[in-house]
Amino acid sequence: MNLSLKGKTAVIGGSSQGIGRAVADELAKLGATCILLARDEQRLADAVFSLRTAAGQTHSYHSIDFGDAAAVESLIQEIIAQGPVHILINNTAGPAAGPIVDATADQFLDTFQRHLLINHLLTTAVLPGMKSEGYGRIINIISTSVKVPLKNLGVSNTIRGAVASWAKTMANEVGQFGITVNNVLPGATKTSRLEAVLNSTAQKKAQSIEEASAEMMAEIPAKRFGEPEEIAAVAAFLASPAAAYVNGVSIPVDGGRTGSI
Repeated sequence: MNLSLKGKTAVIGGSSQGIGRAVADELAKLGATCILLARDEQRLADAVFSLRTAAGQTHSYHSIDFGDAAAVESLIQEIIAQGPVHILINNTAGPAAGPIVDATADQFLDTFQRHLLINHLLTTAVLPGMKSEGYGRIINIISTSVKVPLKNLGVSNTIRGAVASWAKTMANEVGQFGITVNNVLPGATKTSRLEAVLNSTAQKKAQSIEEASAEMMAEIPAKRFGEPEEIAAVAAFLASPAAAYVNGVSIPVDGGRTGSI
């Protein structure tokens, strides 16, 4: 199986911590040159320093706020001016938890921009280079909520579903150029995002964090939370030459929790 990413360049969003950082680690292990994007410059610097360089890579990072579309547009143009991007990992922190009946219009608009619009901006910018190289992997880190909506995540459920539909449409249009577009759907994974969701759930139900965690874990056949590295392993496979015929799919990595086939 050909998993080598030597000679490939990857742009990874939200890669200063959590799943994004774990994805960068895996791609670097396979030989990719990684360009990390996130807001926290110190964490980005630490993450880049930790990446493997056995294939002669020179990794880099850029501090960016995905809420600033103009800045993101300027940055991605600067990146592609240096050479083609072969792998794009669209990964952005999710919105605050809460029931949909309490969501405001501004919350929907902000999340729509940070997820779907920024994904589209980055993707359309890197597509010409992918087409010229005959190789492209666009991987969106979304959520299992695109298959079964999750409780107390009204805004997230709505926008994640839109991203999944966008990705399937994009996959249908660019597959002929050797470019694939796929979604990885993390379940409950040990990240700061999970901590925020558990805190919100515990407050809403007047529970302790331990009780909220146990209740959530009981719904998972694996009876544990996932590790970021387990999500990253699936993303890394999809980024590889071995996954060339996997296109337009949404793959749950959730210990079996999602209640659909």
